[in-house]
Amino acid sequence: MTTAPGPAREPDPRRAHDHDPDHDGTSDPDHDDISGSVPVLTDEPAPAAPVRRFWAVRRIPAAVLAALVLGGAGLLLYDVAAVRADRSAMAWRRELADGLATRPLDDTAVVLGAAVAVVLGLWLLVLAATPGLREVLPMRREHADVRAGLDRKAAALALRDRAMEVSGVQSVRVRVGRAKVAAKAVSHFRALDEVRGDVETVLAAGIDELGLARPPALSVRVARPSGKG
Repeated sequence: MTTAPGPAREPDPRRAHDHDPDHDGTSDPDHDDISGSVPVLTDEPAPAAPVRRFWAVRRIPAAVLAALVLGGAGLLLYDVAAVRADRSAMAWRRELADGLATRPLDDTAVVLGAAVAVVLGLWLLVLAATPGLREVLPMRREHADVRAGLDRKAAALALRDRAMEVSGVQSVRVRVGRAKVAAKAVSHFRALDEVRGDVETVLAAGIDELGLARPPALSVRVARPSGKG
């Protein structure tokens, strides 16, 4: 028995596209995956900004120096203008000129004056070359345009509160410097080695939580309370 052939089916364009050996693998621009244009966020930390110490404004030394220079220059200018106007020079300028012309260099007054000038000059150079603000510790910079600092007394108080939580600690004295943290604790019970280890662990964690740019070294001493009183 024979069967008549049915109507021919048209090939599915999608199936033909999938199995076309001449297809180069490129997709329609209207159906391109847009994930390649989306920026990928990473968990890598941003490069840390350089941390420098805070510089003092030094308003008082600058104001004193400016007042002295302005007063001396103004007085000298007035006296020179008075001499140019056919008036006699001030007595202090005549005495100063005579003294500089007649006194020898090894005179006591000349030596003292030179020593004072040298000391003042060195003091001004030190103020100009050093940042000052030793009480402020720079903190780590998470953002390039934000700077933060922590007062040393506030840091010592925070670390002292952390150390007082250790079992066996009766009192603690904490001194925070720019390069070292020194803690002296008094323990009225427990072994001293155990208390010292716990205090070191707590203070080390506290120093790390302060977020300082240059974490200082830690020194811990534990002793028994004195028998006086």
